[in-house]
Amino acid sequence: MTVRIERQGKVATVVHSRPEARNAMDPESAEALTRAFLELDGDEETAAIVFWGEGGAFCAGWDLKYAQAFTDAERFEREIVESLAFPPAGAEPRGPMGPSRLEMSKPLIAAVEGPAVAGGMELALWCDVRVMAEDAYFGVYCRRWGIPLIDGGTVRLPRLVGQGSALEIIMTGRKVEADEALRIGLCEKVAPKGQARAVAEAMAQEIARFPQGAVRADRASAIAGHGLSVRTALEQEWKQGVHTIATEGAAGAGRFAAGKGRGGDFSEI
Repeated sequence: MTVRIERQGKVATVVHSRPEARNAMDPESAEALTRAFLELDGDEETAAIVFWGEGGAFCAGWDLKYAQAFTDAERFEREIVESLAFPPAGAEPRGPMGPSRLEMSKPLIAAVEGPAVAGGMELALWCDVRVMAEDAYFGVYCRRWGIPLIDGGTVRLPRLVGQGSALEIIMTGRKVEADEALRIGLCEKVAPKGQARAVAEAMAQEIARFPQGAVRADRASAIAGHGLSVRTALEQEWKQGVHTIATEGAAGAGRFAAGKGRGGDFSEI
């Protein structure tokens, strides 16, 4: 199996394991990853998810040994254009890299060791938060081979780092190391080499300990509000969160009144 799920309480880690190919994506892995994330998104016991590539590489992109077969125009039309076209509304779409088109309802953290390049970078961008090992790196390395970004890279990268920086990274295809990624907002935390998964899982455990209705309402509002007018975004924020106040919020206020969490204390809530 190239994909497996490992659990620690309410945190689940999706492991992609094709170390012989630096976790480059083939159709079988793409399908297995999509199924794994859909399973966890629907699992009531899972509160937060970590995505990690085993063997020292997050993902080296699309498996070019597979992609070269698409010089056959009929095969390309059948296996890519037709099979990966966006389905009707309500159906779950799968991208060439697998889960890149899914709209998850739960916090998702990428734990990046080594290369996350081309489509692998797009998978990391798909996640809510990126934890990079100090020697990890991003890059649109597919620029060399005439392969465009079709798993969300041109959509998500400008939203994270701004249009100018995104276009420079996209058009040059250059390497973006962890320290620069942290500086420009392409990752949120840098970990020691070999510790990205541990740091990401610790963050996921911290998120998972909170009341999840409010976490998910705020997450959904922050994501959906991008590009909306302030008024429309505020209306959406209200609709996402107001009913949570009557359930989780009232219970949380009761715990505070009983003496929990005073002075900004997060240790006992």
